[in-house]
Amino acid sequence: MASAEGDMTRQGFTATQALEQMVASEDEGPEEDVSEEEDGEEYDPEHDDDAVDDEEAPDVADAAADDDRPGDRRADGEIYLSKNGKIAWSSVPCRARQGSPPQGRHETVAGPTAQAAAGACDIASAFSLFITPRVEAIVLEATNREGSRRHGDAWRGMDAVDLRAYAGLLILAGVYRSRGEAAASLWDAESGRPIFRATMPLKVFYAYSSLLRFDDRETRPARRAVDKLAAVRELWDEWSARLPSLYNPGPDVTVDEQLVPFRGRCPFRQYMPSKPARYGIKAWVCCDARSSYAWKMQVYTGKTRDGPERNLGARVVFDLTEGLPRDHTVTCDNFFTSYELAQRLLADRGLALVGTVRKNKPELPPALLATKTRRVLSSAFAFTPIATLVSYLARRNRNVLLLSTLHADARLSDRADRKPALILDYNRNKGGVDNLDKVIGTYSCRRMTARWPLAVFHNILDVSSYNAFVIWREVHPDWMPGKRNKRRVFLERLGKALVRPLIERRVTLPRTEASAAVVRAAREEALCGTPPDDVARSGRPGAESARSGSARAGQPSQQEEEVSDVPVQEGPQDAHGVRPV
Repeated sequence: MASAEGDMTRQGFTATQALEQMVASEDEGPEEDVSEEEDGEEYDPEHDDDAVDDEEAPDVADAAADDDRPGDRRADGEIYLSKNGKIAWSSVPCRARQGSPPQGRHETVAGPTAQAAAGACDIASAFSLFITPRVEAIVLEATNREGSRRHGDAWRGMDAVDLRAYAGLLILAGVYRSRGEAAASLWDAESGRPIFRATMPLKVFYAYSSLLRFDDRETRPARRAVDKLAAVRELWDEWSARLPSLYNPGPDVTVDEQLVPFRGRCPFRQYMPSKPARYGIKAWVCCDARSSYAWKMQVYTGKTRDGPERNLGARVVFDLTEGLPRDHTVTCDNFFTSYELAQRLLADRGLALVGTVRKNKPELPPALLATKTRRVLSSAFAFTPIATLVSYLARRNRNVLLLSTLHADARLSDRADRKPALILDYNRNKGGVDNLDKVIGTYSCRRMTARWPLAVFHNILDVSSYNAFVIWREVHPDWMPGKRNKRRVFLERLGKALVRPLIERRVTLPRTEASAAVVRAAREEALCGTPPDDVARSGRPGAESARSGSARAGQPSQQEEEVSDVPVQEGPQDAHGVRPV
């Protein structure tokens, strides 16, 4: 194949002649086996250690005209055959420049859907768009079944107010940066936070953490034989189906992987040395590149019974972009990008693809892989009727390859490093999922656990709270103008709104004065009908106060007076301090 390619170059075949030669030829080389597990390098523009002197770098005219593209230049362009001999790349554009999507091109308006905008009347209701009554019912049914199995008649049952308060305490622990702090210190009478003791006793919190379940353990073995995610499958499917229905992504979306930290026993735990946690549960995420709203998610359950999945990256991108309107651009890294994927996305769904490419891909022309004769900061381009390939030499003997079905020319930027416009667009949109991981990790509600379903549940709460914040911020753009800690304030108010109904339901006051003051204040606000801060400032009618006063009217109180963090309750108790019905 290398000899045939050299003959074509020396004879000066045009693109049409080269294609005719390829069709007539029956001698095709074997296709290179590409491993999905190989970790290719990706250029990071923020950490470029090798500075280039002005006299060493070519000017823009040279980069675009002379030495950057291999081979002799002719009017009709040069042809570079791919390594597998199936694709003919041209040194000149094969189509008119497509460019960026113009304004008004998309049928849908980016941002919260009408359903989300109507439902986000206060902070708690924005969160309930994701943790719906159906999601709560799945958790409550499985948890109460486990509580009855373990404690029998002594189990009083968990209701929706208890579950919301439990989730609210997890969110507040994340707001206070107490993820690694023992729960006992949060409930401590002297150094703890009063709102924790005012909401529920410590032993009740421990009991809920121990009993929280998401499926029927009696039928789990049969389901687990065909589904590794059986322990949380119903919950995950119900929750993940809500994500795309509440937000319309902008013109650019990012597909990447997320690692939920977990070091316990899990049949599909992954090791990723490039991630800070290294060990955990991998999830594929498609999110809006601008807001980092998690639009679709999928848990990776590891290898199948038949071994590693072939073309895993392409399958993931196709799954996560299902339902995405046409004329969007998908940005992904070199684990996912391939010429076949770009071709299918464009033909079947009208989606453009921009991403880095691994150097061992068989669709690449060898001419663009060579670096020894090229200058630093130079760019070499190759084109097909649907795609553009660029090889940018970031450092000596080290190039980065990007493939795009959005760009159609060899346009360079006027920056000092002369990056192509294709690379600048990729850098602008590649960090959507990484930013999601960053903002979630700052105030994560994760707690130490040895059960992987609970780690997945914690991640569901984290993603739900962030997505709710994105919707709230865009529905109420005038909320807290000029403030830089909006998300922390949002999470704190969300946590307090979730625990407030349970605090109001208390019959007796906690022993500590600070916690008792929290209970008194909640009761006074309920009697006076004072709306939460988020409702009062947004100027919209609040539903939280009405829910907190009437949703659980007549329910028996879960908590009684506390003595040294142990609830004193009427009637017999079990070892967890949970009283009977």
